[in-house]
Amino acid sequence: MAAVFPTWILIAALLFEAAVVMGSFPATLKLERKIPLASHELELSQLRERDRLRHGRLLQSSSGGVVDFPVMGTYDPFLVGLYYTKVQLGSPPREFYVQVDTGSDVLWIGCNSCNGCPQSSGLQIQLNLYDPGSSSTASLVSCSDQRCSAGLQSSDSGCSAQSNQCSYTFQYGDGSGTSGYYVADLLHFNSILEGSVITNSTAPIMFGCSVLQTGDLTKSDRAVDGIFGFGQQSLSVISQLSSQGITPKVFSHCLKGSNSGGGILVFGEILEPNMVYTPLVRSQPHYNLDLRSISVGGQVLSINPSVFSTSNNQGTIVDSGTTLAYLADEAYDAFMSAITNAVSQTVRPILSKGNQCYLITSSVNDIFPQVSLNFAGGASMILNPQDYLVQQNSIGGSASWCIGFQKIQGQRITILGDLVLKDKIFVYDLVNQRIGWTNYDCSMSVNVSTNINTGRTEFVNAGEMSNDGSSRDQVRGMLALLLPIIMLTGLLFL
Repeated sequence: MAAVFPTWILIAALLFEAAVVMGSFPATLKLERKIPLASHELELSQLRERDRLRHGRLLQSSSGGVVDFPVMGTYDPFLVGLYYTKVQLGSPPREFYVQVDTGSDVLWIGCNSCNGCPQSSGLQIQLNLYDPGSSSTASLVSCSDQRCSAGLQSSDSGCSAQSNQCSYTFQYGDGSGTSGYYVADLLHFNSILEGSVITNSTAPIMFGCSVLQTGDLTKSDRAVDGIFGFGQQSLSVISQLSSQGITPKVFSHCLKGSNSGGGILVFGEILEPNMVYTPLVRSQPHYNLDLRSISVGGQVLSINPSVFSTSNNQGTIVDSGTTLAYLADEAYDAFMSAITNAVSQTVRPILSKGNQCYLITSSVNDIFPQVSLNFAGGASMILNPQDYLVQQNSIGGSASWCIGFQKIQGQRITILGDLVLKDKIFVYDLVNQRIGWTNYDCSMSVNVSTNINTGRTEFVNAGEMSNDGSSRDQVRGMLALLLPIIMLTGLLFL
C-alpha cells in the first residue's frame, strides 16, 4: 500500500501536468450573470418587487452523455443580474441568450414576428430573434402532436382550434408575460460519452416561439432572447433529451458567489463525497422540498411545522430565477428575532429604506451565526452569513450588511433563490426524485457521473469542452477514461 500510493500520486501529477500544458478552453455554452454599470443598481425593495411579480407566476402554475454548460459572470443582488446561457438552434445554427430558470419548464425564444420583444439589452449582448422560416430543419407543432397533448396536462401548452397549432401563454402576477406557438428544431451541443468528446451533436427539441411580450419582459435593461426552463415536466429540455437517451434525467449547477464569478452547469450528476439529499415533494409543479425546521447558531427556532407544509400555493421551492430568498410570515419573524438577538451586543442595527441592516467594522463571519435549514431525511443546508446577508454600502468606516431573506406577506411559502444557491453544488436527480447539495468552492473542478444503458459511470471535468472539438478536448476525454482505470489499478495492489 505504501508503494502504490506514491505511484498514484505520480500518475495523477503527470496527468494534471498534461492537462495544464494543453491550456485553457473556450466555453461550449456560457452561463453569465450581468455585471451592469453603477447606474443600474437596485434597492432591496425593487428586488423584492421583481421577485414578487415572478412569484405570481409560480403560484399560478398548477442516459446518455454529459452535456456541459460552463458558467461565467458574477453574483451581486444589488445589481440588475440574472444567470443566462447561450444556446444554438436551427439549421444553420444561430445563437440565443436565455435565462436559466429552475422555476419553469419551457425553453422559449423571441421570434421574428414578436410584438414587444426588446431590440437591445443592458447586458451588453447582441439580441437575436428566431425565424422558423430561415431554418431548414424547423417545423410547426400541431395540436395532434403527442408532445402538445403532454404539455396540456402541466398547463405548459394550449391549442388553437382555428390554426391547429400548439401554443402557450405564460402570465406573471403583474400581467406581464409571453405567448406564442411551439416549433420543433435542432439543438446543437457538445457532450462527453464513454470518455470521448462528441462535438457538433444535435437533437430535435420542441420549444416556444414568442410572438408577444408584455410588462417587464419588454424592458431592455436586463433583456435576453428568452428563458431556458429547467423544470421537470415533459416539455423541459432536460426531459426531452433524457427521453431520447441523449442525457441522463439529472442536472447540476455550482454558482460562484465571489466577485470573480464563474461556476458550472451540466446535464449529469456532480459527484462530491459530502453531498446530502432530501426527497422532492411528489406531484408538485416545481422543485418543492420538505423543510422541517430552521436553526440559528445551533438552536432550533420555535416555528409551527405546519408553516412549512406543502399544499396548494404553500411550501418550499428551489428557484434559480429568484434573486433573494423568502420566508413565510411566522418563519421570517422568528428568524429575524434570532439573528438580532445573536448580534445585538456587537453590532449596531439600523433600518435602511425599510430593510433590517447592521453596521459592522469586522468580518461578518466573526459576528453572525451559521443558519441551518433542516429538511426531510436528515439533510441540512448550512448557510454562512454571506448566504443570508447582502452588503449594501459603507457608512463612514463601517459596512452596512442587510438581511437578504425577505417576507412574503400573508403566505406560507419559502423560496430559496440565488442568495442561498450560490457557493454550493446542487444536484437535481429527477430519476430518484431528490435534490442534493453541499457547500463548495465553485472555482474548482468537479467530477460528473451519468449512468449509461450499459451501467458504466462516466467521470469528466465539467466546463472544459472546446467549441471546435480540438485535440485538447480529446486529451481531456482520455484523462476522463483513464481515471477509473488508474483507480482500479491502485485497488488491485492494496
